[in-house]
Amino acid sequence: MVLILAITIGCLFAGAIYLMLRRSVVKLILGLLLLSHGVNLLIFTMGDGVRRGAPPIVDDAGLPPANVADPLVQALILTAIVISFGIMAFVLALAYRANQAVGSDDLDDMIE
Repeated sequence: MVLILAITIGCLFAGAIYLMLRRSVVKLILGLLLLSHGVNLLIFTMGDGVRRGAPPIVDDAGLPPANVADPLVQALILTAIVISFGIMAFVLALAYRANQAVGSDDLDDMIE
């Protein structure tokens, strides 16, 4: 299962880099979205591995059970989702304003 996730993460990163190197702003935004999804999968895979765990509940002795799910990974992924949503909202507003000013979504037209 980890191998499948590693291949998926590699494909997401490759597709993101390919789209971000294109000249269109829309493709740049789609590449950023793919990159954020790839990073979320990477955090998930590297954090706790792919295994089924119990809820992170501590017993009376203060020692957690052996196979609990790590809540830190879930918190990091949730934070990454919120940050990527904020960045995407900013980039979409910036692209909309640039399209109004220039009249094109080609990056070479925006430089001129």
